[in-house]
Amino acid sequence: MNALRVTAAAAGLALMGVGVSLLTDVRDPTGALLWLGGAVVLHDALIAPLVLLVGLVLVRGGARGPVRGALLVAGALTAVALPVLLRPGRTANPSVLPLDYPRNWLIALAAVVALTGAWVGVTRGVARRRHTRARGRARARALGRKR
Repeated sequence: MNALRVTAAAAGLALMGVGVSLLTDVRDPTGALLWLGGAVVLHDALIAPLVLLVGLVLVRGGARGPVRGALLVAGALTAVALPVLLRPGRTANPSVLPLDYPRNWLIALAAVVALTGAWVGVTRGVARRRHTRARGRARARALGRKR
C-alpha cells in the first residue's frame, strides 16, 4: 500500500470514530440509525445501479470512469441535500435554514460537471498529444530506415 492510501484509510477510520462518538450522545439513536440504513439502501438499490447503467449506455471510451465518478458524487450530494430540498415550504424561523439550498445544490452539481469536463478534456488532450508524437517518431524511424 502506498502512503496516500494508508493516510486516507486512517482519516476515514478517525472520522468514523468521531461519528460513533457523536452517536453515543444522542438520546434516541434509532432515528439516526434508520437514516444511515436508508442511505445505504438508497445508494445500493438506486444510485449505484443507475450510475453504472448511465455510464454504460451514454459514455464510450476512456471518459466512462470520470463520468461514473461524477455521477456518484452527484448522487451523494443529492442524498445529503435531499432532506433540505424536500422540506415543505419556508420555516417559521428563518435562521433555521438561512441559505438557498436548492441553488447551492445546483451550484455544487455544476462544479462537479465542470470539473469532470475539464478532467476529461485534459486527459484526452494529453492522450492525443502522446499519440501524435508517437506517430511522428514512427514516421521518422520509417523514413530513416528507407534511406
